[in-house]
Amino acid sequence: MKKGLLALSPIAVFLAVYVVTSIIAGDFYKVPISVAFLITAIYAIATCRGLPLRERITLFSQGAGDSNIMLMLWIFVLAGAFAASAKSMGAIDATVNLILQLLPDNLLLAGLFIASCFISLSIGTSVGTVVALTPIAAGIAEATEATVPFVVGVVVGGAFFGDNLSFISDTTIMATRTQGCRMSDKFRVNSQIVVPAAAIVLLAYIVLGTQIHAPQSVPGVDTLKVLPYVVVLVTAIVGVDVMVVLVVGILLSGIIGLTYGDYDVFGWFASMGEGILGMAELIIVTMIAGGLMSLIRYGGGIDFVIRHLSRHIHGRRGAELTIGGMVAFAREIAQRYGIDPRKSASLLDTFSCLAQALLPYGAQLLMAASLAALSPVEIIPYLYYPFCMGVCAMLSIAFRWPRKYS
Repeated sequence: MKKGLLALSPIAVFLAVYVVTSIIAGDFYKVPISVAFLITAIYAIATCRGLPLRERITLFSQGAGDSNIMLMLWIFVLAGAFAASAKSMGAIDATVNLILQLLPDNLLLAGLFIASCFISLSIGTSVGTVVALTPIAAGIAEATEATVPFVVGVVVGGAFFGDNLSFISDTTIMATRTQGCRMSDKFRVNSQIVVPAAAIVLLAYIVLGTQIHAPQSVPGVDTLKVLPYVVVLVTAIVGVDVMVVLVVGILLSGIIGLTYGDYDVFGWFASMGEGILGMAELIIVTMIAGGLMSLIRYGGGIDFVIRHLSRHIHGRRGAELTIGGMVAFAREIAQRYGIDPRKSASLLDTFSCLAQALLPYGAQLLMAASLAALSPVEIIPYLYYPFCMGVCAMLSIAFRWPRKYS
């Protein structure tokens, strides 16, 4: 037990160094998140038992350089280059002005939420949706004098809706494969749990939208400058790989910017360089988080959580709650307690999305925070949809909903 707790203790150290200290200081910028992770990494390496120092560092480095981590880093680099080059040539301003012209004030929030839900449902990735819409959300917030974390939270919440339900989402694929059910069946069950949450949040955004006021005079829109975002969204929706999508967006932004004289070739390169450097902290944090997880797994932290989550299971409700709290071994728990695989897959995917929304070092929040120049913790209180989704999932467990699959 002591070994398992010690392996998990880096999480407590991070929360103490970053969250607690920031709350006491009343400012989440007092402690850079990269410094908090660095302190946590040093602590984790120092307290890891059973290996010489050199091997602990090697284990940490292997986790930081995991293939999945490296794939995320490439996406971050390309996203930074695209966002900066598109902004420099006026694509973000043009897109924001077009939206302000097309939508009435009270539907700006609802429209942004629906767009985020639809795009993430189509492309199957919340990260890709966050990359595409966060700069636009930040621009709308500035134009309407709304709170930037609030409007960015609208996009991030909608991104989790689509990621949870999409047929091509990695979480959906993993949930259905591990539980042994068809995607269409999982979608049918899952939608009955989360669509009510989305409807409630959409209604809330319509009501809250009455407090949003767009500028009386919106500048004219050069539609050609909107093209990079339109192409990025369309190619993503038709299923093109996110890295290819971002490369196309970078090239298109450069061509239009050079044509209009917004920058020369060297100016384009400079804007891409600034965008990539803007992702530096996000890249560092992601690598350290991967290394920390490697040490926690080696120290028995993951096994400790699994043992204690499954120790007190009594009946189907307990089993479903446990599935909500863990990803590994969910199928064995579901089979042991007679849980319908379609229901267990839905719970597995739903609580996975909820966990990602609550973690300040999750890829979605880090990406959104980086693109909007915010702290990830500033966005969390405004994630209305993930919180409502979590409540609906808990109610589905408590009231055995949907009946047919419970």
